[in-house]
Amino acid sequence: MAFKKKIKTMRVDTLIGKHSRIVGDILYTGGVHIEGEVEGNLMAEEVEKGFVVVSETGLVKGEIRGPTVIVYGTVNGDVYATGTIELAATAKINGSVYYNLLEMTTGAEVNGNLIHQQSPREKLGKA
Repeated sequence: MAFKKKIKTMRVDTLIGKHSRIVGDILYTGGVHIEGEVEGNLMAEEVEKGFVVVSETGLVKGEIRGPTVIVYGTVNGDVYATGTIELAATAKINGSVYYNLLEMTTGAEVNGNLIHQQSPREKLGKA
């Protein structure tokens, strides 16, 4: 699968392990890889940098906001990707997806709306 090749080349700064549970919001820079559970919102500190990967065992109960979001697991909340969002076949999102670019594999599930938004650069260019 193309997704897994991309992840191997990305630098992960924060790993939330399979048996970990974090309660509270996370403000991140760089890469975040979630194999456990996060009960709170994940927000990128910078609009154009950073990524979140929710693995097959990962669960996020809250919003995800960032430039790049890759989902294999479950997200119970809205997802806002100013750049790209990639949904693998095992992805399940219970909430709306706000995206600039969307890559979705057959089998991915979104129980909410898909809403296209311009990237921050496109908004600046047209202003």
